[in-house]
Amino acid sequence: MHFLYILSLHLYALLLRLVSPFVPKAALWVQGQRTLLPRIQQALQAETAPLAWFHCASLGEFEQGRPLMEAYAQQYPSHKIVLTFFSASGYEVRKNWPGAAYVFYLPLDTADNARLFLAAVRPRLAVFVKYEFWHYFLTELERQRVPTICVSAIFWPKQVYFRPWGGFHRQMLRKFTHIFTQNQDSVEMLRSIGVPQASVAGDTRFDTVVRTAAAPPRDLPLLDAFTDDWAPVFIIGSSWPEDLPALTPLLQQYQDKLRFIVAPHEISETNLRLVEEVLPGRVVRYSRTDKATIAAARVLLIDNVGLLNQLYRFGHYAYIGGAFGKGLHNTLEAAAFGLPLFFGPTYHKFQEAQDLVAIGCAFPVTSAEELLKVFAPLYHREDLRLTVQDLSLDYVHDHSGATNKIMQWLAAQVVTE
Repeated sequence: MHFLYILSLHLYALLLRLVSPFVPKAALWVQGQRTLLPRIQQALQAETAPLAWFHCASLGEFEQGRPLMEAYAQQYPSHKIVLTFFSASGYEVRKNWPGAAYVFYLPLDTADNARLFLAAVRPRLAVFVKYEFWHYFLTELERQRVPTICVSAIFWPKQVYFRPWGGFHRQMLRKFTHIFTQNQDSVEMLRSIGVPQASVAGDTRFDTVVRTAAAPPRDLPLLDAFTDDWAPVFIIGSSWPEDLPALTPLLQQYQDKLRFIVAPHEISETNLRLVEEVLPGRVVRYSRTDKATIAAARVLLIDNVGLLNQLYRFGHYAYIGGAFGKGLHNTLEAAAFGLPLFFGPTYHKFQEAQDLVAIGCAFPVTSAEELLKVFAPLYHREDLRLTVQDLSLDYVHDHSGATNKIMQWLAAQVVTE
């Protein structure tokens, strides 16, 4: 397995180099890896402050780790944060995030890269958010006795760690000082494979969405103008082309009753045009409209990045994309505003989605007909929608607090000034 791990990493890097002329994200990753370690060494060579290293695979994990990073910076103001990303989508969006003193791509996981990276960073603490575990980095952290934790982790039985052939990957988990999970089932599974250093803290994303919902709203005059007629607003967040067949009949049937705001997961011309074809002439792009003309549209198509978590405050209902494909996107941002949620069938790896379905706040569907059927009662009966709203808000607030639990553990066992 060790050999296969090394081979797969090098094949992955080779594949990205081969496709980089044709795939922009691959090109960004390849460019970001060039002379990466010398740039990290140069940036950190004169740094004398204690450093904490936080690693996030991509943008979703960043939002998960953000409340912990902010709490850490507040509690230890003399320390600085080094933030790494593996994916281009995470790094390119957050490379200038002011909460971190340094933001880098993560070098490819090799023994030399791990040794040189940690020699440059000299972390007081290492934090991996959710998952994406790297053998050589974890091995070197363990060798140097750097306290290393994983936060907001969630595990399920079909993962490689719990398979007979997963011994190599189980060894990675044993290198952590502590693993904070989202649920008790994950703790029990870890203990069953000889990883006892685990406990339930919950999901730090709850802390992020509670704070976002409570914060003063951003000034968004176009959104105010679009929703000014008080028609109910249906938000479609992080949609993929695979979601559109289920959504199209709903948009067409309710186009005169609702206003729709659509934020595709991938902002590409192809994806934008797919949405525009659903209601020809009634869709307007956010970047191409103004307050004088936006009211005539029934669908506002968001063609920029960074607005989605602000959109849900305008909504009455939300559809979250991804679950007709690889997996569901973030449901908590919408749940924090009490919106009834709809999504496709691939959601079982997400604890919060399972919980929201169980308490009647979210409604998975397998087809357009099913979406129309479950949506109709919530549209026609305001009392049902408000009941869902109350249940959803209670759920989100009841599950916040993971950040404080982790910070208390760090203060007691790891971090000192």
